Amino acid sequence: MIAISAAVVSDSAFPMANPTSTCRTATYKPELFLFSFAVVVVTGFLLFAGGFTTSIGAGMAFLDWPLSNGSINPHGWMQNIAMRSEHSHRLLGATTGLLSIGLAFWLWRREARAWLRKLAWIALGMVVFQGVLGGLRVLLDRLQVEMVDTTAGRLFAMVHATFAQAVLCVFVAIAAACSRSWINGHGKPGVEPPVSARRWAVTAVVLLFVQLMIAAVMRHSNAGLAIPWFPTSPTGALLPAEWDFRVALNFAHRSMALVLFVALVGLALKVWMHSGSTTLLRRIAGWMIGLVSLQIMLGAAVISSQRHPDVTTWHVVIGAATLATTWLLTFFLFRDRVEAGDATA
Repeated sequence: MIAISAAVVSDSAFPMANPTSTCRTATYKPELFLFSFAVVVVTGFLLFAGGFTTSIGAGMAFLDWPLSNGSINPHGWMQNIAMRSEHSHRLLGATTGLLSIGLAFWLWRREARAWLRKLAWIALGMVVFQGVLGGLRVLLDRLQVEMVDTTAGRLFAMVHATFAQAVLCVFVAIAAACSRSWINGHGKPGVEPPVSARRWAVTAVVLLFVQLMIAAVMRHSNAGLAIPWFPTSPTGALLPAEWDFRVALNFAHRSMALVLFVALVGLALKVWMHSGSTTLLRRIAGWMIGLVSLQIMLGAAVISSQRHPDVTTWHVVIGAATLATTWLLTFFLFRDRVEAGDATA
């Protein structure tokens, strides 16, 4: 991965030391798109590693940061599953950082669209901030916060888990903007997506972020099995007999899943029924519905498997994929507005 980043910023990739309007273009660049897509894929692996680390309770496998037991190659980390999971997560985080540096410089050197260049630098800043959040999760884990009966480290873990979704969405936006479909225009001439579809899409993305925030708090509060049945209790009840904070979190997560399913189906119908929707938009809407359906089934499997680490991790990953796909659809729905407000420099 380091070699890839080095190649990206080499003179062979960028023929001019000081970028000017003559070497910056807004045309489709296949290599740049593939690299930006690779960053999305690596970020997905990073989310998987983070989800698995949390699922097996290995977030504190090392008590120091940024090194692991004072080393970048700690003794025995390949033999111990907790150490292997956490250290792999850190290595993937560092790799994502290196790739985001390469992506930001590549866009700065070759991309004419000012908004996209700025977005790449924002993405780099977000990756750095996300790494710091991960470090604070470790370094402050022994600091107890009595008011909420948890540690400062766990509070940072909740923010770390949620902010990771935003990082993924920014990288998805960059990859989408570098794609042939975006640059050549995905819509039919003179036909804009309906305002109602755009509003519905924004609402869906907001709801997904709220759901993922609830999920992050629930996971780091050990509330995943606070309601140990799904969808009803052994007696057929829909509501828990006893309530506390953890039960309320779990119930809120389930209730929001139902709200989200209705919202995403509504968004998909808006896209499918609009005459101006392209094949691409219709496909993305289909992927979105498939992912949210799979996510609900995985949620039920988490309960039936008593939070098996593999099932729980895939539940986290598919949740992130659902958000990323919905965000991708929303981003394409606003494509004309995004490009119309651009100023190249």
